[in-house]
Amino acid sequence: MNLTTKPFGTTDGTPVNLYTLSNDRGFEVSITNYGGAITTINAPDRNGNFEDVVLGYDTLAEYVKHPRYLGALIGRHANRLALGKFSLNGNSYQLAQNNGENHLHGGVKGFHKVVWDADSQAYDDEVVLRLSYVSVDGEENYPGTLSAEVDYVVTNGNELRVEYRATTDKDTIVNLTNHSYFNLAGQGNILGHELMINADSFTPVSKELIPSGEIRSVKRTPLDFSSAKTIAADINDQYEQLGFTGGFDHNFVLNVSDAALNLAARLYEPTTGRKLEVFTTQPGMQFYSGNFLDGSLSGKGGVVYRKYAGLCLETQRFPDAPNHQNFPTTVLKPAEVYNEVTVFKFSTNETL
Repeated sequence: MNLTTKPFGTTDGTPVNLYTLSNDRGFEVSITNYGGAITTINAPDRNGNFEDVVLGYDTLAEYVKHPRYLGALIGRHANRLALGKFSLNGNSYQLAQNNGENHLHGGVKGFHKVVWDADSQAYDDEVVLRLSYVSVDGEENYPGTLSAEVDYVVTNGNELRVEYRATTDKDTIVNLTNHSYFNLAGQGNILGHELMINADSFTPVSKELIPSGEIRSVKRTPLDFSSAKTIAADINDQYEQLGFTGGFDHNFVLNVSDAALNLAARLYEPTTGRKLEVFTTQPGMQFYSGNFLDGSLSGKGGVVYRKYAGLCLETQRFPDAPNHQNFPTTVLKPAEVYNEVTVFKFSTNETL
């Protein structure tokens, strides 16, 4: 196991580093403590050829400038909150409306726009990068001082484990995730990828992309990924939900068991044989097919990121949860510890 650190530039006078975690099989993950962004994942194909399978940028300046959350840690509250509002203990809070009329991914300067403190350690069978950040009471108008820690762990099993922890000094809301865009081919688009999502239902949204509160079966809809299919298979279906989002951009209600980690999804790219399995403690996962990538961004090596260039598998509590009593709560109290884990396991196979 190995970990290297190198300077990645400065922002507002604060130095930022790039950390590369690798195992003895050549699997390698690079992460910057600016926004906790995963910048690179080098994974082998069926012939042992390594390729970068996430979207990202070459420089810190591009991460600072561009708002697409490529690879970033998301908080305090991932996904959308209707009209940027929620109530807690009889108090109403107005957050930034940074996505039309709604609040998205923690606001104008969410966790994706801050410099995290970093510590690292290499062991015999894993290497760990620990990022920590204290979000003070009132930051982005969230209540309570939230102390967050996120461990990125690379194992010899070609796994990237992400462990989230947070505590607060007064009642608040919290919903942390990672916003990596995956493309297991390392190029082109993700329409030929085969995807299975371990979910029998999803949370439908309005045309403003806000959940109605309904939990709807995926059966007989294009959102049925309970058996593997290509992303292209139904993405242009004339289903109202796909019309709202221009493709897939929905929270799936994961099937859970008593296991410590539940399978959320399997993703397979047939030309390379690369497979990604996602396991999580979270109750939901946002599958986003990169619909809003529009060719306006150039990423690593000058590659233009067009529609469907990458996809996101964001494990999470449900969007707009504070405004729906039937959704799993995102409230965190001072006596509690927010503790969630997601594992991204890379392998190769001839079929999904």
